[in-house]
Amino acid sequence: AAQTQSPDRSDTGDSAAVRILWFSALSKRSFGCVMIVFFVITLNENDSLKTAVSPDVHTEAVQAALAKHKERKMAVPMPSKRRSLVVQTSMDAYTPPGTSSSREGSISMEHWINRAIHGTSSTTTTTTSSTASSSSSSTRSGGSGAAGGRLADVLAQHVHISSRTWIKVCVSVCVCSPSGVPVSSRVSAKIQQLVNTLKRPKRPPLREFFVDDFEELLEVQQPDPNQPKAEGAQMVAMGGEQLGVVTNWPPSLEAALQRWGTISPKAPCLTTMDTNGKPLYVLTYGKLWSRSVKVAYNLLHKLGTKQEPLVRPGDRVALVFPNNDPAAFMTAFYGCLLAEVVPVPIEVPLTRKDAGSQQIGFLLGSCGVTVALTSDTCHKGLPKSPTGEIPQFKGLTSNLSTHLHGALTCDGSVLGVTVMRIAMLTHCQTLTQSCSYTEAETIVNVLDFKKDVGLWHAILTSVMNMMHVISIPYALMKVNPLSWIQKVCQYKAKVACVKSRDMHWALVAHRDQRDINLSSLRMLVVADGSNPWSISSCDAFLNVFQSKGLKPEVICPCASSPEALTVAIRRPLEEGSTPPARGILSMQGLSHGVIRVDTEEKLSVLTLQDVGSVMPGAVMCVVKPEGVPQLCKTDEIGELCVCTVATGTSYYGLAGMTKNTFEVFPVSNIGTPVSEFPFTRTGLLGFIGPGALIFVAGKMDGLMVVGGRRHNADDIVATALAVEPMKFVYRGRIAVFSITVLHDERIVVVAEQRPDSTEEDSFQWMSRVLQAIDSIHQVGVYCLALVPSNTLPKTPLGGIHLSETKQLFLEGALHPCNVLMCPHTCVTNLPKPRQKQPGTIGPASVMVGNLVSGKRIAQASGRDLGQIEDNDQARKFLFLSEVLQWRAQTTPDHVLYTLLNSRGTIASSLTCVQLHKRAEKIATMLAERGHLQDGDHVALVYPPGIDLIVAFYGCLYAGCVPITVRPPHPQNIATTLPTVKMIVEVSRSVCVMTTQLISKLLKSKEALAAVDVRSWPPVLDTDDLPKKKPPLLYKPSNPDTLAYLDFSVSTTGMLAGVKMSHTATSAFCRSIKLQCELYPSREVAICLDPYCGLGFVLWCLCSVYSGHQSILIPPSELEVNPALWLSAVSQYKVRDTFCSYSVMELCTKGLGLQTDSLKSRGLDLSRVRTCVVVAEERPRIALTQSFSKLFKDLGLHPRAVSTSFGCRVNLAICLQVSQGLTTSILVFSVFISSLFLFCRVRLVERGSPHSLPLMESGKILPGVRIIIANPETKGPMGESHLGEIWVHSGHNASGYFTVYGDEALQSDHFSSRLSFGDTQTVWARTGYLGFLRRTELTDASGERHDALYVVGALEEAMELRGMRYHPIDIETSVIRTHKSITECAVFTWTNLLVVVVELDGSEQEALDLVPLVTNVVLEEHYLIVGVVVVVDIGVIPINSRGEKQRMHLRDGFLADQLDPIYVAYNM
Repeated sequence: AAQTQSPDRSDTGDSAAVRILWFSALSKRSFGCVMIVFFVITLNENDSLKTAVSPDVHTEAVQAALAKHKERKMAVPMPSKRRSLVVQTSMDAYTPPGTSSSREGSISMEHWINRAIHGTSSTTTTTTSSTASSSSSSTRSGGSGAAGGRLADVLAQHVHISSRTWIKVCVSVCVCSPSGVPVSSRVSAKIQQLVNTLKRPKRPPLREFFVDDFEELLEVQQPDPNQPKAEGAQMVAMGGEQLGVVTNWPPSLEAALQRWGTISPKAPCLTTMDTNGKPLYVLTYGKLWSRSVKVAYNLLHKLGTKQEPLVRPGDRVALVFPNNDPAAFMTAFYGCLLAEVVPVPIEVPLTRKDAGSQQIGFLLGSCGVTVALTSDTCHKGLPKSPTGEIPQFKGLTSNLSTHLHGALTCDGSVLGVTVMRIAMLTHCQTLTQSCSYTEAETIVNVLDFKKDVGLWHAILTSVMNMMHVISIPYALMKVNPLSWIQKVCQYKAKVACVKSRDMHWALVAHRDQRDINLSSLRMLVVADGSNPWSISSCDAFLNVFQSKGLKPEVICPCASSPEALTVAIRRPLEEGSTPPARGILSMQGLSHGVIRVDTEEKLSVLTLQDVGSVMPGAVMCVVKPEGVPQLCKTDEIGELCVCTVATGTSYYGLAGMTKNTFEVFPVSNIGTPVSEFPFTRTGLLGFIGPGALIFVAGKMDGLMVVGGRRHNADDIVATALAVEPMKFVYRGRIAVFSITVLHDERIVVVAEQRPDSTEEDSFQWMSRVLQAIDSIHQVGVYCLALVPSNTLPKTPLGGIHLSETKQLFLEGALHPCNVLMCPHTCVTNLPKPRQKQPGTIGPASVMVGNLVSGKRIAQASGRDLGQIEDNDQARKFLFLSEVLQWRAQTTPDHVLYTLLNSRGTIASSLTCVQLHKRAEKIATMLAERGHLQDGDHVALVYPPGIDLIVAFYGCLYAGCVPITVRPPHPQNIATTLPTVKMIVEVSRSVCVMTTQLISKLLKSKEALAAVDVRSWPPVLDTDDLPKKKPPLLYKPSNPDTLAYLDFSVSTTGMLAGVKMSHTATSAFCRSIKLQCELYPSREVAICLDPYCGLGFVLWCLCSVYSGHQSILIPPSELEVNPALWLSAVSQYKVRDTFCSYSVMELCTKGLGLQTDSLKSRGLDLSRVRTCVVVAEERPRIALTQSFSKLFKDLGLHPRAVSTSFGCRVNLAICLQVSQGLTTSILVFSVFISSLFLFCRVRLVERGSPHSLPLMESGKILPGVRIIIANPETKGPMGESHLGEIWVHSGHNASGYFTVYGDEALQSDHFSSRLSFGDTQTVWARTGYLGFLRRTELTDASGERHDALYVVGALEEAMELRGMRYHPIDIETSVIRTHKSITECAVFTWTNLLVVVVELDGSEQEALDLVPLVTNVVLEEHYLIVGVVVVVDIGVIPINSRGEKQRMHLRDGFLADQLDPIYVAYNM
C-alpha cells in the first residue's frame, strides 16, 4: 500500500452509505413545543472500503486460493477486439502473442489455445485475417460469399460436390476435422477452446430442474440438506444502560445555544481550515447565536408580505452549502431551529449530471420546499440552465430553485427520514453519555457535517456541550491526508471523528513524521466501524501510530444508520483493560445465515470487531431479515432492530415503507410480541455476541441472495481487491451489486482499471478474480466489467454511486472497456434438457373417420377448381404461349405491362401485340444466332423490367427452357457474379441472353477477378433484334414437359432449382386469377424482384393469363425514391398490390416522418383492398402492423395488409385476400414447440410470458390441399398440433433440377405418402413447421375457415437442450434489448449459441450489449449464449427477399471475415 502513486483521495469510496441529511419542522401546538423533523435522504451507494488495505489474513487467503488454481490454468478464450477499441495498448494485446510474456507464471494465450485444441504444448503463431468492412457489408446486396468463385471452378471441372441436391452458394473457408473441430481459423480455435473449458466439471455440482408439463416453469433451488442450521436458543432483547439525566443538560438545543451564546460568547464553537491547513476563521458561540437569530428573523419576516409570509413555522427549508463552509451551514441550521422551520440539508449539485441530484430535486419538490438557503460563493458556482440562469425564488441572501426532475426508484431511491425534535435531543444526550463529552473539549471532524455521524457529533452534540469543533474540509484531506492528525496534535484534541479511509490514507502518506503525538486523544470515533472490513484499517493504523502515543483503547468503532441514527458505539475503555475479543467467522456459515467460529488459517473466514454495546436508554434485538420479524437464535445472523426515543420516526410521505421500517413488532418463535413499543429496523446485519457486544457483519442493502445463500457485497469487494490490491484497480474503485436474471440474483462486479493496464493484464486479472471469489465465497460471478478510470458515477464525496452504476449497467450505458460473462457457471436453475420421446401419434393410433387420437386431423384445402364455374377463356389453352397468341389476335392494343422509373413516370409499356411481336423476334434470334434446339436451357440475365418478360416468351416461342437470373451488382461484382455463374452452370444453360450493358459487365476486368470469364456459354445481346419473323412458332407436344426452371438461394445458403411444367404453370396462373379476382379491366401494382417464386409469376406470367394490367415497380428504384410504390398505388387507384418485406421496411423507415407531407400531396391509399407481402417465411407481425398503423392516416384500411406463403416445392400455397375475412392474429406459447413431443399448440393471452404472436399466413389457394404431418413418423397430426406442412396441388413443382440427381431426396420432398390414414395421396413436403386451426369465421361457401400458421423452416430450427428454437424468436428478443441494436442473427456452432448483433452507435457501446444480450436470451428462452459478436451495420447478409443468410454469416464468422468490433466468449 505504501507504493501507491499519490495519496490523492478524490475518488476513494465513501465507506458508510452516503446520505444527505434533511430537516423539517412540524409544529405540534398541543405539546406547546415545536418538533423538529429531520430528514435523512438515503442514497444507496457503494459503501465498501474501496481503498482500505485488505486484512493481511484475507490477502493471504486469496493468494492461497489462487495458487491452487495455478496448476490448472484456465484456458479462457480472450475476447477479440477491433484495434480502434483497444485503448493505449500494443499490438500484442490485440492479437494473442506467439511467445510467452515476461511475467513469471503466465502462459501465453496461443499456448493455451493450442493446448485446448490439440492437447500439445507446442506454440504456433496464427495470423489474424480481417477483411475490410467494405467487402463484408456488400454481402447484403449480393447474397453470396466470396468463396463462390472457387466453387464455380470446381463445378466447371464436374467434381462430385455433394450427395445432396442442394448446392451451397458460399463454401466456408473453415475446414472441419472429422470430430467437428475446425482447423485454420482463429475464431473457431477460440470457440473450440471455449467448448473445452465448458466441458470441465464445474466445482459446485449443478442440479437442473424442469417441470415437464405445459407450464414448464423453473423450479426453485432446493436447499442443501447438509447446510449448517442455527442450533442456539432463542435470543432475548438486550437493553442498554439507563440514560442518566444530568441536571444542567439544556431542555433543547436552542436553549443550549442561547446559554453558551450569552454566558461564554467568546468561547470558540467551530474553526474552519483552508486548503493550506491554516485556520480560515473561528466561529464563536456569541457569533453563532446572534447570526442564527438574524437568519430566523429574516426567514419569518423578510420573505413575502406581512399578510402572506413566504415561510411559516413548520415549513421546510433546504440548506445548500458546500463541504468547505461548515460555519454558514451551522448558522443556517440553528436559524431554522429558532424559526421553527424544518432544515433540509442537501448536497450541492456540482454539475447537472451529478449522480443522485435528480432524485434530490424530486424529493425537494415532494416535500414542498419553498426556500433554499445558500452562500454567495456557492450560489455563483451552482449549475446554470442553458440560458445561464439559475431559476430564482424570491428570498434571502440567494436562493436555489429545486427544478430538477427526478424519480423515486426502488433501488437507490432518495428517502426523507423524519427526526422529531425530542429524538434529536435524546440522541445528543445518549451520545454525550456514551462518549463522556464534557464542556470545552476539542473535537476534530473529518466527516461530512451535513449528515450522519458528522452532523450528530460536530453540529448537534458539540453545541449541547459547548465543545470546540475543528472542521477539516474534504479539499484539504485531498491535498494533505495527514492534516487531521496534525490538527489533533496542534489543538491537543480529545476526540476525532474519522472514517477508515481517512486512517488508511494517513498511513499511506505517513513518512516518519517526528512531531506527531496522539496521546491527547481519548476517543477516535470510526464512523464506518460497522463495515466488516474497517478492522484492517484500525489494526494497521494502531500498528504505526502506537509508537506516537496512540493508545489501543482509544479506537471506538460505531454503527449507525439513517433510520436508527447511532445504533451502537464502543465506549473508551479504562487504560490497561483487556482489548475486546474478535469474531473469526466462517463465510460459508454466514452465507447460510448462521454463526460458526473458525480459525484464521482457513481461506474463507471473516474477522469482525465489535461496535460496542447498546446505546443508553435503548433496547436491541435481532430479527430474521425476511418475512415476519421473528427473533433469531443466538447463533443466527439477522437484522438489528432498536427501540428507543432517539431514532427517526418515518419516511416522509411514504406510509407503507414507514410501517415496515419504523413500526416493527418483533415476535418470539411462538408468535408473542417482545414489547408493546415499536422497534426500528437499522438496515444492519449482525448479532449480539458475548458480553452484550454488538457485531455487524454487513448491510441489508449490500445483501445478495444467490441460489438461496446470502453474500455481502463488501466481502466480495474485499476479495477482489485482495487479488492484486493496488496494482490493477484504479484507486480501489470497485462496485458489486446483483441483478435478477431468470428468477435468481446474479452477481455483477464493475471495476475501474488503471489507465496503463494492457488488454492481457485486464483479462488475467478478471480470470483471477473469478477464481478467488469462487474459492472463497463459493459463488459464481455472472458478469465482470472493467471501465476506464474515473468513469463510474460518483457521490459528492468521491465514492462510487452504486445504484446509478447498476442503472447504467442495466440500461446498457456503462461503456465498459472489457467484459467477461460467466453464465455457464452461474446459471444453475435451467430446465433439464428434454429427453427424446416417440412421436405422439403412431400407426397404432386409432383412426375413426377423420379423427386421429380423438382430434380432428389437421387438413384443409382451398376451393375446388373443378366446381368453379367461370368464363375463363384462357382455360381452353394448355400453354401460356398459346394464351399470348390468342390475346394478340383478340385484344391487340390492350396494355398488359407498364414499367415505372424512379420519378414515377412510365419508362415503357407493352400491349398484347407488342409483346407477341417482340417475342417472335427473340425466337428467331435464338434459332439463327444461338442455333438452339427444342428443350435447350437459356439463362435470362436482365434487370427487372420489360426486356425480361419479352425474353421469357421468346424462349417459350422457340421451345427453349428459360431460367431467370438476377444480374450481378456493378458496384459489387466480386460477391454477386459467382452466384450468377453458378446458376448458369448448375442449370446447364447453353446460352445467356442479356442486355448490351450487362454482357459487357460479364466480360469486364472486374469480372475476370471474380470468375473465369472464358467458360461463359455464348452470350446473346438482345438490344438489337432481327427484323424478320420466325418461320413457325414452337408448340410443345406434351403439357407435362418443362416450361421453365426456378432457381433461388434459401435462407440457409442452399441453391435449389425446381422444375415447373406447362401444366403446373397454367394451373398456378388460374389459381391466382381466381383467388385475386383478376380480369382484363383490373390494374395490379407489383413491387417485387422478378427472379424466382411468386414474384416471378406475378411479374411475368399472370398478366398474360388473366389479361389484367400489371404496373411494374423495380424495388431498387425505391432506394432513390422511397415513396415511389405508394405514390403509384395512389395515382393508378390500384385495388391490389404485392410487395416484399424489404420494400415494406424501406417504406416504414424512409417515410415514417413524411406521412403529413405525403397526405398534403394527395397520396390516398383508401382504394387498396389487398396489399400482400410475398415471402417464404413466418409473417413478420411487428413490421406489417407498424406499416398499417403508419399509413392509416393516408387511408390504408387496417385489414388490407396480409401475407402469402410459398416454398420451393410449391411457389404459392397461401395468398391472403380479405373477402370479408379478418386476418386473425394469434398469440401462442413459444415453449410448446418442443423438438420431439409435438405438443398441442396452446393459445394464451397477449403479453403472456414466453408467448409468441403469430399471424395467419394467408388464405389457401384454390386447388391446394394441405395436411400437417409428423416429420419423423410421417403420420398425420391432430388439429392445433405443430408439424410439417405437406401440400398436394396441381401447381406443385415437379422436382429439383440437379446436376447429379439424388433420387431419394427427390422422392422424399416431392412424392411423400402418409404412413397411415390416407396413404394413397402423393404430397410434397414444404420443410416448414406450422399448424392449422379452425376459426369461428366462415368463408364464401359457408364453410368454417381453416387458418394456416407458419412457424418456421425445419432446416433453420436450432436444436438446443432437447428443444426446438427458431432463430427469429431469439433475434426478436435481442433486437428489443437496446436502441443501438439494428439487426441480429443467431446460429449454432458445436452446441454453442452464437448471437451476432449490428451496432448503430459508437464502438464504445459494443461491450454494453454483451450482458444485455445474454440476459434477455436467458430470461425469455432459457438458453445460455456462448458467443456474442458485435459488428458494423450491414454485415449480416440478406438476400433479395429480405431474408437473413445465417449460414453465410456463420461461415464468414468462422473464417474470421466479419471484422467484428468485439467478440465476447461467455464462460
